[in-house]
Amino acid sequence: MLKKLSLLVSLALAIVAFPDRVLAQDAIVQEGEFGVGLGAAHYFGDLNTRASLRRPKAAATVFFRKNFNNYISGRIGASFARLGYSDAYNSKNEYMYRRNLSFNTNVWELSLQGDFNFFRFLPGERDYSFTPYVTLGIGIFSYDPFAYLRGEKYYLRPLGTEGQGSALYPDRKQYSTMAMSIPVGAGVKYALNERFNIGFEILYRFTNTDYLDDVSTTYVSPEAFPANPDGTPSAALLLSDRSFERGTPIGLPGRQRGTSTSKDHFVTAMVHLTFNLQSYRCPTAN
Repeated sequence: MLKKLSLLVSLALAIVAFPDRVLAQDAIVQEGEFGVGLGAAHYFGDLNTRASLRRPKAAATVFFRKNFNNYISGRIGASFARLGYSDAYNSKNEYMYRRNLSFNTNVWELSLQGDFNFFRFLPGERDYSFTPYVTLGIGIFSYDPFAYLRGEKYYLRPLGTEGQGSALYPDRKQYSTMAMSIPVGAGVKYALNERFNIGFEILYRFTNTDYLDDVSTTYVSPEAFPANPDGTPSAALLLSDRSFERGTPIGLPGRQRGTSTSKDHFVTAMVHLTFNLQSYRCPTAN
């Protein structure tokens, strides 16, 4: 009995002497998180139809997550991803291997997302320091595919490799370097302490463009690509059909070059480190 009474007196004295420390957890409000992430990105499209993951490239992000409660939050983020692929990796598909196209592009994305935690998440509380979550959003991104020919870098969009901008193909307009994305993903996060969290997230982007790789429809007539002033073939002609580098050219006008019925996608996998933004609830007077 004396032990219990002594414990109660000690607790009461601690609350009176150090109220901020004893009641700090009840007073702390987790407003949100500022985060950074690093990882890898991969492209899926006309040059990677089998969803191969053999050529990942760098990706990074910064974001702010606003907590509406312990389960639901909203996020605004800016991300970078390097994407690229080559038909040289399609050695098991003879046609794609002979097609011999390739590309790289830098993607810069702004997105808004909503996150849902499966478990209650309260940094600083050991029993609520971990949760898996899902996320869904909408984004806008820029891209500009390029390739190398004889060691020289060429941006593919201005060349009109599928007849865009040519008077011979008036229905083929130059595509935009801006597109929309629908990010869908899942992740896990763990609170290291009251201030810092670590997490891992996989985010898949559905897009509304089929030109991340500059490949979509059919080959066009060589007449769409005027020769250089000295009479040599233009870079546009050589980059529109690179099968000549593997033997007999296969790019006959009207032959399928890509698949316009499906859009290009990309995915990122990143490790996140976030800093919790906290406020303090003022005690109410009795």
